[in-house]
Amino acid sequence: MPVSPSPLRSAIVAQVLGVAIAAVGIRLGYPQLIDMPLACAFLQGVCAALIGHWMGAPRWWMLIHCSFLPAVVLAGRLEIAPGWYLAAFALLLLIYWRTDQSRVPLYLSNAATAQALLQLLPANPSKFVDLGCAHGGLLRLLARARRDCSFVGIEHAPLPWLWARLASMRLSNVQIRYGDFWRVNLETFDIVYAFLSPVPMPRLMDKARAEMRPGTLMISNSFVAPGAPVKRIVNVADRRATSLYCYRI
Repeated sequence: MPVSPSPLRSAIVAQVLGVAIAAVGIRLGYPQLIDMPLACAFLQGVCAALIGHWMGAPRWWMLIHCSFLPAVVLAGRLEIAPGWYLAAFALLLLIYWRTDQSRVPLYLSNAATAQALLQLLPANPSKFVDLGCAHGGLLRLLARARRDCSFVGIEHAPLPWLWARLASMRLSNVQIRYGDFWRVNLETFDIVYAFLSPVPMPRLMDKARAEMRPGTLMISNSFVAPGAPVKRIVNVADRRATSLYCYRI
């Protein structure tokens, strides 16, 4: 399966080319802008956004491209010690980890989704896994309602994993694991739940078909697996109109 380019790598390329094009344009056409750093930064941002659009970046990346260098210039005018910027970067890294590699943002499943999932759990004791469980809030809601079932959460971002681990310590039917869920065999689970993004869904379906037992259930929050028949769609009554796509393996 071909792998699409990393959005971070594409963003860096767009930013670097934006700097180069803006520098040439300023030197040849508007040399007076050299003494106006913020104007130069805005020009670079526009160039980077246009390059990003040409490279096929999502629309919301246009705003990031346009505002990145101006934000750096404005931040440089504030009397903030460099250590605070490093601390902020470290905190964000611990929360989101390598989203540029996983292509999965930090999505949180709400209480309404938990109630819908409870209706999908079989009456008999079963084993449920949340691939990318974040702070584990969904698992705790399910575990309190179904003491007869066992719930496993897998998370690779350090801070959400630590939060989930500490918050779930008193629940004997919840286990929080740190690591990459792609390396976890799904054979032992009766229900696999994922709230990822469109990018990894084809790979996830291939993994489910290869590892899950016949008759077990995979549930995807909001994102479909292309080419796979959906057994059932559950519409959740929440503000974002969540849909749960159920696949019977």
